[in-house]
Amino acid sequence: MPDNPILETGERRINEAVCIDTKRIFDSCVSKDCLEDLRVTFFSRSQRLIDEAVTIRTRDCTIEEVSIDVEEVPFNRGFYSVDITFYFKLCFDTYASPCTTPQVAVGFAQFNKKCILYGSDGNVKVFVSNPTSEALDCPVAPQYTNPVAKVQAVDPVILATDICDSCDCNVSVCSSFPQSILNSIEDTMPSCGASKAILVTLGLFSIVQMERDAQILIPAYDYCIPDRECNCNTSNPCETFQSIDFPVEEFFPVDRDNNSCSPCQPDCDN
Repeated sequence: MPDNPILETGERRINEAVCIDTKRIFDSCVSKDCLEDLRVTFFSRSQRLIDEAVTIRTRDCTIEEVSIDVEEVPFNRGFYSVDITFYFKLCFDTYASPCTTPQVAVGFAQFNKKCILYGSDGNVKVFVSNPTSEALDCPVAPQYTNPVAKVQAVDPVILATDICDSCDCNVSVCSSFPQSILNSIEDTMPSCGASKAILVTLGLFSIVQMERDAQILIPAYDYCIPDRECNCNTSNPCETFQSIDFPVEEFFPVDRDNNSCSPCQPDCDN
């Protein structure tokens, strides 16, 4: 019997079994959070626009930064506590009077959540060769096989925006932000004497995974050799443009319930 037998699996043939070093997901969870009444923090210029506005409209909300901290759970071996802090950037269109051009006010909000996931055990120190350190006769610090948390999230959905008097708002203002956020703001002076406060309600979808380095045996079919030639014809841009398919989906949205498509599509079933 040969050392590397070829196994038949449908139309593909497994040439051999290979061992790879990769990240293995030991545990994961899905979250659907409704974040009610998050107070938005504004700096001096944006807060002044909010105070002077008669009408405020929320333009968009994006995830600017995510802070992740992983700690081992005491007396529960193999489990880890994941503390996650989301930092949101919100843009508001402020109108000082009716029928005027809006001014954009930028604010930030944060949300904290915690979950416990299984990450297995392992106290191995990993040393990796480094040509730079070898040339300088400098040892490389070892890497520990502790699990790492990975957070996947989409920009939140804006569900509601409320305006209230700053003195009547019982939600505290966040005063601590990552340096990367502060570097992106031109005016970082704290706002003093604010008269209005903004509370937003957001819908957040996220996935949290606990990963660890592992050696896994997988089937190998063949090397990934591309079977398509590169198109390097850039002499005539109009010909290149003509070869691009018309984006029908951008003009005629597909109805998922009825599985209908535009009559302009050539491959639409009758």
